[in-house]
Amino acid sequence: MGWAEHTIWWQVYPLGFCGAPIREEDTHPGPRLNKLLGWLDYAVELGASGLLLGPIFASQTHGYDTTDQFRIDRRLGGDEEFDALVAACKQRGLRILLDGVFSHVGAQHPDVIQALAEGPDGPKAPLFDIDWNAPGGPAPRVFEGHRSLVRLNHSTQEAVDYVVKVMEYWLARGIDGWRLDAAYSVSTEFWTRVIPRVRSHYPDAWFLGEVIHGDYPEFVTGSTVDSLTQYELWKAIWSSIKERNLFELDASFTRHNSFLESFTPNTFIGNHDVTRIASTDGPDGALAAAAIQLTVGGIPSIYYGDEQGFTGVKEDRVGGDDDVRPSFPDAPSSLAAWGQHIYRAYQDLIGVRRRNSWLVNASTTKLSLKNEHYVYRVSARGSDEYVTVEVDLTNKPLVTVKDRNHHILWKQSQY
Repeated sequence: MGWAEHTIWWQVYPLGFCGAPIREEDTHPGPRLNKLLGWLDYAVELGASGLLLGPIFASQTHGYDTTDQFRIDRRLGGDEEFDALVAACKQRGLRILLDGVFSHVGAQHPDVIQALAEGPDGPKAPLFDIDWNAPGGPAPRVFEGHRSLVRLNHSTQEAVDYVVKVMEYWLARGIDGWRLDAAYSVSTEFWTRVIPRVRSHYPDAWFLGEVIHGDYPEFVTGSTVDSLTQYELWKAIWSSIKERNLFELDASFTRHNSFLESFTPNTFIGNHDVTRIASTDGPDGALAAAAIQLTVGGIPSIYYGDEQGFTGVKEDRVGGDDDVRPSFPDAPSSLAAWGQHIYRAYQDLIGVRRRNSWLVNASTTKLSLKNEHYVYRVSARGSDEYVTVEVDLTNKPLVTVKDRNHHILWKQSQY
C-alpha cells in the first residue's frame, strides 16, 4: 500500500469551501482556490497528511457535470492557483487526491455537443453512450436519471484512452492519486483497462473507488483499485448511535474485519453527499462516532467542518447539497470558538492513531455487548498490541479508549 497506508485525509469540497456560486452565473470569477492555502497549516495541525479534493475542473454547476477535465474551473482560478496549491501541499508533506468523474460528463461538454452534431460516424461519437436510433433523434444515456450528466461509453477504446490521458495529465502536474467518483456505476473491466496503464507510468499513484453497495473485495480485485469508500461502516456508526443499537455496529465490524483481509477501506463519518454526523447524532454522538472511526482499521478521511462540529442536512431537492458543502472563512482564526474543543478532541484521537500506527489494518473483537453498551478490542495483526474501546450510550454518548495496560489513551468526557 506504500505511502497511502498511513495517510489521514482532510476532505474538502472546493467550490463550496471557497464560496463559489454553484447554479448562478459567476459575475466575478477569480482565484478562489487560493483560499485553501490559508488552511493547509490548519489541516496539518489537525493531524491530516493528505488533502482529498472534490471536483475542481470546469463544469456547469456543482463540479460533477464536467465540461473540461483538463482545465481548472474558472470560478476557482486557473493553472497558477493549482500549481501554487500543489507546491504548498508538497512543502508541508500533504498528499493530494483529486476527484475524477469518469462515469459521466456534463451535457454541455463540447465533445458531447460535437458528437450529437456530427452523428455516429463522427470522431467524438465513440466517447459517449448515445442511442442513435431513439425515437425523436439521438439520445445520450445519462447517469442515474440526471439529464445533465451524459455517460461515457465505457466499452470503447476511445473512452479508455481519454480517461488515461486525464489521469496522467494531472499526475504529471503533481497530484498523488484519484478518487473515482461513482466507480460502482462503471464496469470493473473498464478500470482494469485504465488503472494498470496509468500505474505503468505512475507506480505510486493511489486509487480510491466510490462504491456504496455490493461485494467490496470482489470490486477491488476486479477493478485493481487500492481502496473503496466503506459506506457499510459509515451507516453502522451513525445508525447505531442514533438508534441506540450497538448490535448493528458489532455486525458491521465482522464485515469490516473480512474486508481488511484483502484491502484497506477508506473509513469516514461524513462527506459531501451525506447529512452531517452532528445533525444526525447530535454533538456528543458525533464525537463518539469520530472516536469509533479513528480507532478501527482503515484509511480515514475527515470531512471539512466535522472536526469543528458543523451541522448540515442533505435534502432531496435542487440545491439540497448546499447545506453540507458550506463556505469557510478566509482563515482558521475566523472560526467560531465553540468548535475548538471538538477540534482538540480530533487532534488527540489522531495522535492516538499516529502513536499506534498498526491500527490501519487492525481487527476488532467483541468483549461485551448490549444495546447501549459495547466493549471491543482492536488488535494488531501479527503482534500482541491492542487497545480497548468502550462505547456507552446509556446516558449521553461516551467513548473511552485504553491501552493494553488499562491506561486511558482518550476519554470523551474530557472535552
